[in-house]
Amino acid sequence: MVNFTSQLSDFGHIRVGDCMHHGILSCTGDAPLAQAAAIMSEQHVHAVAVTNSDGGRPVGVVSDLGVVAAAAAGSDPSALQAATEPLTVSAGESLHRAAQLMSEHGVAQLIVVDAASGYPVGVLATLDIVAAYADAMRSRSTVR
Repeated sequence: MVNFTSQLSDFGHIRVGDCMHHGILSCTGDAPLAQAAAIMSEQHVHAVAVTNSDGGRPVGVVSDLGVVAAAAAGSDPSALQAATEPLTVSAGESLHRAAQLMSEHGVAQLIVVDAASGYPVGVLATLDIVAAYADAMRSRSTVR
């Protein structure tokens, strides 16, 4: 039987900054949800950060599932009304810890922040972790 716990500990040496997507797509909280949906559609991403009016730190995250829920309800909320609280992780944090955060909170994206300033520098998505996991397991099996 495969011991996934010990395999995940291999993530201890991989940092979030090694796997994240640099840069962040965002809209302001007062933007219509349709604007966030358009960004997701045009950029082929599953989430957009919601910022305050000065475009600084994220105050929420709108996901594709949030857009689907609004469509199902027939509502037209602002991006902030459809957003969930943003979960952040430092670029220097281990990928293992990021995977734990995603699993514990049931989210598919984490906003990656600069540890010193707290400002967003990128996004880590579940597929980034999937790719790193596959690479780690492939490397591990070729080393044996």
